[in-house]
Amino acid sequence: MARYVPFADAASAELPLTRLWRLSLFQVAIGLATALLVGTLNRVMIVELGVPAWWVALSVALPLVFAPMRAMIGYRSDTHPSALGLRRLPYLWMGNLLMFGGLAIMPFALLLLADPPPGTLWLGRVGAGLAFVLAGAGIQITQTAGMALASDLATPETRPRVVAFLYTALLVGLLVGAAGLGWMLAEFSPKRLIQVVQGCAVAVMVLNLTALWRQEARGTRRGARPVGGFGVQWRALMAMPGMRRFLWTVGLGTCAFSMQDIVLEPYGGEVLGLAVGHTSALTALSAMGAMLAFAWSAHQVARGTDTCRLGARGLLLGLPAFAMVVFAAPLQAPWLFQAGAFLIGMAGGLFAVGMLLTAMEFVQGGASGLVLGAWGAVQASAAGVAMALGGALRDGVGYLAMAGHLGAPLQSPVTGYSFVFHVEIYLLFVVLIALGPLVRRRRGLTPSAARFGLAEMPG
Repeated sequence: MARYVPFADAASAELPLTRLWRLSLFQVAIGLATALLVGTLNRVMIVELGVPAWWVALSVALPLVFAPMRAMIGYRSDTHPSALGLRRLPYLWMGNLLMFGGLAIMPFALLLLADPPPGTLWLGRVGAGLAFVLAGAGIQITQTAGMALASDLATPETRPRVVAFLYTALLVGLLVGAAGLGWMLAEFSPKRLIQVVQGCAVAVMVLNLTALWRQEARGTRRGARPVGGFGVQWRALMAMPGMRRFLWTVGLGTCAFSMQDIVLEPYGGEVLGLAVGHTSALTALSAMGAMLAFAWSAHQVARGTDTCRLGARGLLLGLPAFAMVVFAAPLQAPWLFQAGAFLIGMAGGLFAVGMLLTAMEFVQGGASGLVLGAWGAVQASAAGVAMALGGALRDGVGYLAMAGHLGAPLQSPVTGYSFVFHVEIYLLFVVLIALGPLVRRRRGLTPSAARFGLAEMPG
């Protein structure tokens, strides 16, 4: 019967299937927390609670300032001089506490935002921002240490399939979390929202504790960390031909697909009149599009498709996807909006996969962790900047439009949102131009030079 169980071939004597399934729960918890923070709360705070979009965007983006530290967090967990002989679990525990702390603070901030006593509105906004920062930092630390622990426990033969399983668990957590939040908030009220957030905090704590319990054996106490190694390797990475252009392309492309993360659900609620449950389901639609893009990419790469061209196809698919979202407002077509959200997820997935596979071709001398860490750090940092910029542009342009400074035809709530989507379309063209030299550089590579599988997706 074991051969019919998904990812049964990822198990080994050192990491049995039951232990692997239990370990994967930390990714499910991260998916649930991400669906709540990025998918549901930003729309509720902007539309139902009247918080300015720029503040919400800044709150969601602030935790991503920790993203560039992911490579350093992994390095420090590699060499953690624990008196108990543990390397990964202290970081997993720290990340778990930060995630729970952020979600535990959030209900009190929401209470102040929903019905603020005189002079306390600023306190609610600062509390919400602090909750986002704590939860986001916890996600970064937990995911980095958890993936490193999984790599430690797996054998070299099963490690690719173990990483594949953990990435799938993350998407499952995101899908189930988004669908569950949409169902629970179908009848929205501030009290119900607070109950849902409290329930998510408890669920995240239980899932993480279950995942990390007795996963790492105690070893001998480690001494001091090595000195100077990280800086030398980083300078060598930046000196590689094409690396700087590649990272700029990744950053700009991520910005092009991430500016809508904050404004997409408020756009559906304020402009198209969709309920909270319907807009929360957009996260699930985007995740489904990303999973479909991943499966199609595997088929294309197996046929020898150039990985940079695969990323370019994602950029091209993003053009009609954003156009569908823009035209959904004048046509008052929620179905067109939902289809556009699905295609945005698929387009972003294609671009991310193509750039990840290109990153793997830069790997030299066993520096895969550093290369993929640079890829992930640039991607996450660019996403944070883009989300903050998207919220600020929506508020700024929306204010000018409603004040009549842009003319009577644009005096509508749609204008601020539409401006953000148009900027993303223009950025897609810029990224296509930046990607061109990378395609030319790789024309001499054979199809076998690119390797693809779920295992190649980082945590």
